[in-house]
Amino acid sequence: MGLIECREISKRFGEKVALDKVSVDIPKGKIFGLLGPNGAGKTTLIRIINRITIPNSGEVIFDGRPITQDDVEKIGYLPEERGLYRKMEVGDQAMYLAQLKGMTANDARRELKAWFVRFGIQDWWKKKVEELSKGMAQKLQFITTVVHRPALMILDEPFSGFDPVNAELVRKEILRLNDEGATIILSTHNMESVEELCDSITLLNKSKTVITGKVDEIRHRYGNNNIELVYTGDRKVTDSEGVFKVLSDEDNAGRHTAVLTLGEGVSTNDAVSVLLKEGHAINSFKELIPRMNDIFIKLVTEEE
Repeated sequence: MGLIECREISKRFGEKVALDKVSVDIPKGKIFGLLGPNGAGKTTLIRIINRITIPNSGEVIFDGRPITQDDVEKIGYLPEERGLYRKMEVGDQAMYLAQLKGMTANDARRELKAWFVRFGIQDWWKKKVEELSKGMAQKLQFITTVVHRPALMILDEPFSGFDPVNAELVRKEILRLNDEGATIILSTHNMESVEELCDSITLLNKSKTVITGKVDEIRHRYGNNNIELVYTGDRKVTDSEGVFKVLSDEDNAGRHTAVLTLGEGVSTNDAVSVLLKEGHAINSFKELIPRMNDIFIKLVTEEE
């Protein structure tokens, strides 16, 4: 059972259709990618899950029952459009937001202090928010999103504004929180993060669901049956009728890197058997699986 089930969600703003019968099942305890180009309906769906916006039709199920306003306290939401009270002290701001999510003052102070140390901003507790750099402010917002240990965390472009070192810090914290049982919705345009972090995804475009499923299964589904072969020797690999065709072959001082496309129903083992029978010295071979970035572009472009 999913922690969140969105069933046939539709939403209109006047004549504009933001979501058109979108169904999404977000597994409990997993990292789920919500993807799509700008204007696809991702933010609208996130706002509906958070009960900021009410759908025209459809329903959101939270942990097996229709979601209520009380359930929102179990959600941590980091919106893409960040917002902090610039004149407040950093510690006061963090305490205020933590207590809004139902934490006691003592619990909030203890947990926030630990998070501040973890993120290296412990010396900023008494400074004004307006003194923070963009990266520091991003850290503060991430902390206040997750400090109350919500069952569901919705992170909209969580790596935006971070340098590589701090992006890696946030990535590790996302994985740690997930290991501790949190369900996480990751909305991002960074397809490398999707491949690295997400178990499954839904891709929205033009208010509709384009594809949904496990990341590995989707990547294999859109594979073009190509393998990369590294071999040595003076004799080049040539086409083998019904088994494979050679798309490219680069020779670097007798070390070849070739790309082969397999015939329909042909396995990698079948191709390797032919190559060995022909006497080729194989160093390595691997299936060439398309990247999520390429699949994203292909599907969205086809829709256009």
